[in-house]
Amino acid sequence: MIRQTHFIGILAPEELSDTLQRCREWMGSRFGCRSGFGTPIHVTLVPPFTLREDIPAQELDSAIFRAVAACTAAGSFPFTAKVGGFGSFSGRTIFARVLPDEHWEALRKELYNTILGIAPGMIRRDTRPFTPHLTVANRDIPPDAVAPALEYFATLNLNEE
Repeated sequence: MIRQTHFIGILAPEELSDTLQRCREWMGSRFGCRSGFGTPIHVTLVPPFTLREDIPAQELDSAIFRAVAACTAAGSFPFTAKVGGFGSFSGRTIFARVLPDEHWEALRKELYNTILGIAPGMIRRDTRPFTPHLTVANRDIPPDAVAPALEYFATLNLNEE
């Protein structure tokens, strides 16, 4: 099994992260969910991948900074992201909704293009529709937990920038 060692994402601000961490803890105490506790709250732009041995980490870091600079020059970054409410992907992931914004897609596309340019074949372009989100629980959610969890999280009236 190949160990995936890297991903590229945007960290949630501290106050929002603290709120969503409490949601993770609630899922853990109520339903035994533990998946994702080792990762900070973030929006994934490039899913987990293995850094090729011939690509120094510093070269990847430099490429990421170039991609963000290109988005900044094009007016796509920085931008204000909005988060409102919670949702789920079937029964496998519960998340805080990051509201759609063209800036997310522009930044993601630039990152993919930059990484594919320096290391062809290291990552594959994700073909699923891009749905920026902040994961609260995934992979180990019991089948009957999604509906009550979403009902509880709705009472939090999450609405942040």
